[in-house]
Parts: sequence; C-alpha cells; structure tokens
Amino acid sequence: MIDAIDRQIVHAMQVDGRAPFSRVAGVLGVSEQTVARRWRRLRADGVVRVLGLATPATTEPSWHIRVRVQPAAAGAVAEALARRPEVSWVSITAGGAEITCSTRPRTPRQRDALLLDRLPRTVQVIDLTAFSVLHAYVGGKYEWTGFEDPLTDDQLAALRPVPATTPTSPLALDTDDELLFAALATDGRLTYAELAGVTGWSESRVARRVEALRAAGALYFDLEIANELLGHPVSAMLWLGVAPADIAHVGESLAREPETAFTAVVTGPVNLMVAVTCRDTAHLYRFLTERVGALPVRSMETATVLRRVKQAGSRMDGPRLTDPEPPPARGR
Repeated sequence: MIDAIDRQIVHAMQVDGRAPFSRVAGVLGVSEQTVARRWRRLRADGVVRVLGLATPATTEPSWHIRVRVQPAAAGAVAEALARRPEVSWVSITAGGAEITCSTRPRTPRQRDALLLDRLPRTVQVIDLTAFSVLHAYVGGKYEWTGFEDPLTDDQLAALRPVPATTPTSPLALDTDDELLFAALATDGRLTYAELAGVTGWSESRVARRVEALRAAGALYFDLEIANELLGHPVSAMLWLGVAPADIAHVGESLAREPETAFTAVVTGPVNLMVAVTCRDTAHLYRFLTERVGALPVRSMETATVLRRVKQAGSRMDGPRLTDPEPPPARGR
C-alpha cells in the first residue's frame, strides 16, 4: 500500500532527484531511515525512479512520431521500436491501431535510419507523421504534480535546488560525458562512487562534473512515475492547433497544469503536443473542457493511451517500471 508519506517522498524527489535522504526527512518530519527504507521499497516495487537527462537544447533535436499500423501488428511494431536505444517512449493508443513514440537520435544518420528507412519499409505500417520538437517544457514548474498529498510551498522551497544559471558561453560536452549521461539515464541517484566506477574517473571529478553540468542547465533530473500505482491510470496524448501568436501562451499555460506530464511545441500539422495523466475519464473530460477549452485552441485531437511499452528509456511490464540494462563500464 502506498500512503501519504510515500507520495510525499515521491513529490520531494520530483523537486530534487538527488536530494539527500536526510534533507527529505527533515522536510517531511520523519527519520532518515524511514525515507531511505521507503524509497528503496518504492524503487524496488517499480513505482518511481530518478533519471538524469541531458537538457533538450544540448542534444540533437528530438522527434515525436505517430505510426498508424495494422491493429494485429501494433504489439510487434511497438516492441521493435522499444528495442531501439534512441527511442525513449513508446505507447499504443487509438484502439490499438496507432503507436506514439519519442526518439532523440544522436546523429542525423541515426535519425534518417528510423524515419526514412526502417519505419517506411515496415509492411505493417500504414503511414507515419513525424514532429520535430522546437521547444519542450521540462522540469521544475512543468512537472506532473497531481499528488493527493502535495507538499506545502515552504516544503518545496526547502527542497528546491539552486536554479541553473545561463552561462556566458555554452558548456562544451565531450565524448567522456556520454558514459556519465548513460549511467545517470538509468538511475539519477547513483552515488559518485558508482558513477566513478562506470566512467573511470575519480569521485571528485565525477562530483565536479555533475554539479557543473547541472549548474549550466545541461543536465536535469526527471522522475519516472508509474502513475497507475499512484491512482492516476488514465493517460492521453493531445495534439493541438493554435494560432502562431498564441503558441507561447497556450503552451506555457498547459505546461503548468498539474495534470500535464509533458508539453512541447512541434512542427507539422499541429503546433503543440501535450501528454496528460488523470484519475479517471471524468477527470480527463473536465481537463479538456475546462482547462483546454478556456484557451485559444483552434483544433484538438485526443488519443488515450492503451498501453505503455517503454517509458523514459525503460521497458514497461504493466504499470511496473522495469530496469533497463545497466550502462557499460569503461574498458568493456
């Protein structure tokens, strides 16, 4: 059973994924041992995991793809997409005849291999639409916050990390950083000693680099949550068309809503893509009619998620989050 303390621990880690257990305990008014024990249980039960991710602006542009397939082939095509390392999210929607996936290719060649070669030549694919992400609202105030027992403003302030600064010149990423990012993408709470073992660096060098990347805004920590286990089993993808002058206003407004898990400005036949998570269909209905309906939206298409196959780079097994393969250590 997941209780109020569990949910508040999850909320605390959403504010700062690398917050020490002692700080979380002090904010919640429980012992450090209680926080550590409950976090390990939540993690082992597949309820939650912290991921360290590269800020979208520091990487190749990401893409969201809608693939219409023959219904009988949806599972096989979704599984094939989930096996690709550059594909981070895969969901089956629209009555089982459509797959939505998110990909962040490392190179143009990797992008073209999926969009121009593999998918178009798959006989089960009827058609596909690819959306390039122009701007994503991620982290901090844009996180999903539909908790039943949310933290107070004072508690949030005590947990909130020092905000990233805008450097005078972009922080240069090198090939050595790839191992660090790969490790943090599997578990953002790996200790500096564990990260040193993966990268081959000293613990002090790892600590300095993580803090430098975070301070420069090149690295952020996201929380992967099995929302079904927190009482929010209904997820949907929204595809919105708005006037160019309203894109920023609508995107910012929806990104701040507690039900919103992800919002992005995209290319293609629509302007905005929004992922929402709700308690039930009535909750989703109210969100669409009251929140989206209050904004200057010209068109809207809604597709409920039938099944998540991969989430934030991790394969799914029902509502439980399963562990991905660990990153290779240096020298392997």
